[in-house]
Amino acid sequence: MSHHLEMRTGDLRTVVRLLTAVEPTPEQQRMLGIVRERCEETDARFREDGRDGDLPVRQALDELLAGDFSREADPAYRHAFHALVACHFSDPTDLGWWRRLSWFSQVDDELAGLGVPSELRPSSFLFGGTPVPMPHPGDITPSTGVLPAARAAAVADAYEAVLPRLTGECAQTVGPLAKALRFEAEEWEGVQGLELGQTPDTIFFWCG
Repeated sequence: MSHHLEMRTGDLRTVVRLLTAVEPTPEQQRMLGIVRERCEETDARFREDGRDGDLPVRQALDELLAGDFSREADPAYRHAFHALVACHFSDPTDLGWWRRLSWFSQVDDELAGLGVPSELRPSSFLFGGTPVPMPHPGDITPSTGVLPAARAAAVADAYEAVLPRLTGECAQTVGPLAKALRFEAEEWEGVQGLELGQTPDTIFFWCG
């Protein structure tokens, strides 16, 4: 089984406000309608693939919004949260396919040997979990993680500094990550001082 990794950037506060709204505004109601449709599409795709679970993603979304969970562990909650993020964040950036996610532990180890701090290594933000409390997915995937956009430059700097000393396969993993995060760092710098309705302050990672 292969795992696909992607990232999006957006204003996390818009998602948190939606999850915590007592009386959603008309715009929030409109966005919730889009999110519900996305969850229903995910459920339909799972049924077609023969991998639908006991808890529909559409129901998991309602439980997320209510803050009242019927399961202690279920991947449906992560899929529902992904739908929330996807409807409010940027289009996804493709970070590639991986046959085994344990590979990133080896990347972490090689970067550690070159002095890259733990908080800048891939596993710390690629698979660090959701920024809001919810039940565990119950399996290694889907996996989520977040990185503040303000920290993207520090990660890119660290990776670019050691890239020439990495082994071939590790360099092939770290190089594209460094390039993607350098772009996000420059985008973040570009919006500083601008008066925007939303601030793309969070990079969200999804591995399904």
